[in-house]
Parts: sequence; structure tokens; C-alpha cells
Amino acid sequence: MKVAYFSPMPPNTSGIADYSALLVPELAKLIDVEVISEPKRGMGKSGDIALYHVGNNPEHHGWIVEALRERPGLVVLHEHVLHHLVAGMTIALGDQDGYLRAMQRDAGVVGRLMAHGIIDGVVPPVWESRPMDFPLCGEILDLATGLIVHSQTVEDAARSRGYVGPIYRIPHPAWPKPEIAQDPALADVTGPIFGAFGHLNTAKRAPQLVEAFAQVVEQEPEAKLLLVGSASEEIHIDGRLAEIEQAHAGSVIRLPYVEEDRLWNLIAGCDVCVCLRYPTMGETSGIAIRALVCGRPLIVSDVGWFSELADGIAVRVPVGDGEVAGIAEQMTALVGNPERRAQMSAAASRYADDYLAVVHVAEQYRRALVDVAGGDRVRTAVLGDVAAASAGTGLDPAGAEVAAIAGQLREVRV
Repeated sequence: MKVAYFSPMPPNTSGIADYSALLVPELAKLIDVEVISEPKRGMGKSGDIALYHVGNNPEHHGWIVEALRERPGLVVLHEHVLHHLVAGMTIALGDQDGYLRAMQRDAGVVGRLMAHGIIDGVVPPVWESRPMDFPLCGEILDLATGLIVHSQTVEDAARSRGYVGPIYRIPHPAWPKPEIAQDPALADVTGPIFGAFGHLNTAKRAPQLVEAFAQVVEQEPEAKLLLVGSASEEIHIDGRLAEIEQAHAGSVIRLPYVEEDRLWNLIAGCDVCVCLRYPTMGETSGIAIRALVCGRPLIVSDVGWFSELADGIAVRVPVGDGEVAGIAEQMTALVGNPERRAQMSAAASRYADDYLAVVHVAEQYRRALVDVAGGDRVRTAVLGDVAAASAGTGLDPAGAEVAAIAGQLREVRV
């Protein structure tokens, strides 16, 4: 069986491109894989089964949706809220009717009326304020012959939207831990370091994190906050950081976007990684995965995939009222308990090495592909053979022996 594997790939600056660059070499050891990373003639006829990676970036995934429309297949749904993707493929390209249809499909007449308001400029764009209220994933679910998801959150969301096909919950694979070197920015730093990485904005709760750290450093003057990545102008974070630094010199380490090699060194140089998120589109955090590989304890928001992380590797903070105080409380608790940090660090490394190992993830992908490609035929044939063999032995269909056989068949998903 040959798989047509649709996904962005490096050098595209996409988390899903990095994901596929990690997965494809292992998957190719188990099954014949043809990677299709850009539109090309005849791509819809490639392979015996098609696997489509669908994310929210219309530049990287719009053409993949077009291919899915031509040929339904197994979809890797990296997040269930696809409003940005659909808006980018419709209204952003002047296809107002396409956006109207998508909104009506998702939310009926109310959705269509809201879409008219957005088009006419009398209603703020939904994708800027509350895309999670209008996921716009209906078309993708209709076209998917099966789904691969990374969390119970996305699985539940798909089922709540009426999806009845097979769903395979497969974890996000972990990158192999690279060689780690001390970063110059952390060379002379003492005290526990809390690190946050990626574009700093309201969705990643950057203002709440900064305010929480301002409280922590008042009680724990040795604590440090490392912020790495660009920042949205709307959050006005630099002024607040300057105030904290003025009151506690050396407590804030601010770096811009860094390349992958240095990113790993900085993550490994932290004592705790803070990965906050709200709202969530159902996505999995690549930064959190890297932190687990490095054995870094996590502080996360109690939403979506983040809320599914085990207690031994992450502490969760509810969003909304009391969020800043909750973040500060968890940061202070970890500052004062190095033994707990060590236990969480060991648990994080074990979790990444065992549960997230890419070799195991690739095998789960292979099983899902085989199941979708021929699962019904295989199950029918196996059940037919078992039934014929049972009848030939004279077993009672209502007896204990047949019940035991049925139980074993369920265990192997037949």
C-alpha cells in the first residue's frame, strides 16, 4: 500500500511542517510514503490512500483542502477550530459566497447573518474575537474517511459536530533530544528560571504571565523570567517588563525570535516552562513537547490538550477570574520546592521517551492507514472465518466459549 502524504514540509516555517519532517522518516520505514508538499498536476491520483494534514494556515493548508475535496481520505486534524483557514480560503480571496455558506453550515441562519455583517463591516471579524464559537470544520469532517487527532478535546469536538467515522487518537510525536549547550544569555544567571517561548500575545496569556511574575519576584527576588519570541504591539508588554526590571535588576531576560538550535538550548536552560493558552483552537503545543523532551516541568492553562497532560508533568491554571493569582501561586510553589521540580523533570523525560516516541507514533499511523484503507474488508473476512470455524466445531452460539472468542476479537479491534 502506498500513501499519498499531503503536508507542508521544511523550509516552510510551519509547526506542521516540522511535525511531518519528524514523522515521515519513521513512517517510511513501515509503509510506502509519497510526500506531496505543494500543489502539483495529478496529485489527486497518487497512492492507494491519501493522508491530509489540516491546520489553520490557509497558505500552507488551503491547497491541501482543495486536494481533499477531489479525493476524500484520512485527515490529521491538528485543531478543530478552522475558522482562520476557511476565512483565508474564502473572504480573504474575495469569495464572499463561500464564507456565507460556511457560516450558514456551521451556525444556520444566525451564522449567515453574522457573516453578512462581517462582510458589510458592521460586525467585527469573528476570527479575531471568538473563532472557537464558529469552528467551520464541517466540510473537513464530511470529507474525512477517518480522523487522526492528538487529544480527547479534538475527538470530542468532532463527535459533537456529528462526525461518525473512525477516529484514531495518536499523540504528537516528540523530537529526539539534541545535543544541548549552555546559551550565553543564561551563562551567569542564578536562581530558578521560568521560560515562555513563541509569539507573545493575548492568546498565550503574556500579559497575565508578566503580571504574575511581578508578584513572584517580590517574594522570590532570585526568580528570573525568560521571554523568547516576537510580541504583539497590542499587549504593550515592553513597558511593563521595564518596570519589573527597574525594581528587580536582572530578573527579566528578553530575547527575540531564535533559530531551532538555540531554542532547544534555552528551553533546556530553564527550570520551568510556562505554556499558557486561551482561547485554544484544539491545537497541541510544539513548545510544550520540546519542554517535555528536555525534562522541563510545565505550567499550563487548564484548557484543551493542555488540560489532558498528567499531573506529574504539568500544573494547570484555570483561565479567567483569578488567573494571574493562580499563575503566581504555581510559580511560587515550584520556586520553593526543588524536590518537586526534580520529580516532575524525571516524569517529563519518561513521558516523552515512552509515550511520545516517534517510532511508536509512526506505528499507530500505520495501523490507522491500514484500517481506513481496508479495515472493513479485513474485519468482514476475519469474522467470516471465525464464524465458519466456530460452526465447524459445533460451538453453541450462545455459549461461554463463543463469548470468550468475541471478547478477544474486541480486544484486537475486530
